[in-house]
Amino acid sequence: MGNHFFAYLSRMKLIKRWSLMRNLTQENIAEHSLQVALIAQALAFISNAYFADDIDCGEITQLALFHDAGEVLIGDLPTPVKYYNPQINDAYKQIEEVAKDKLLCMLPPELAQLYKPLLFSETHNNKRLIKAADKIAAYLKCVEESAAGNGEFILAEEATLKEISHYEDIPAVGYFMEHFAPSFSKTLDELG
Repeated sequence: MGNHFFAYLSRMKLIKRWSLMRNLTQENIAEHSLQVALIAQALAFISNAYFADDIDCGEITQLALFHDAGEVLIGDLPTPVKYYNPQINDAYKQIEEVAKDKLLCMLPPELAQLYKPLLFSETHNNKRLIKAADKIAAYLKCVEESAAGNGEFILAEEATLKEISHYEDIPAVGYFMEHFAPSFSKTLDELG
């Protein structure tokens, strides 16, 4: 199949997110994956520093970087479509699995075995922390769009905040939302 793994990953910058909504600032999955990795790392650091956890912050960051890698082959399915009903959601998960398998086939076997745990992180114990970081990143996108006057994101912001409340079992999520999320609605001058 060829060693096209990294060439495909570089195309993450071409896959747009929020495709059903008018965006003031476009976001692609490369940008989103970086933000999710930064937030997941922060959640891990916060968990370790304030809540006596022992999370491998480097591993969490790596897993988060690859959480949407399969989308380079299948695109980003908008949330309202993906979660419209269980059949669509299950079918999309199966398609994602096939896409990740295809990506792995683009690596020599020795490297494929090293990347497999990054692409198939759903078996990882900290999957929930990464999913929380993913939701926080989506919420922050909504906050930024709303703060810039884009009313298109107001309902998405409310819905995503409600989803984040389901992560109360991860105290670091509440800490991040209280101490860091409010800054995302401020202007550069307000950040000082």
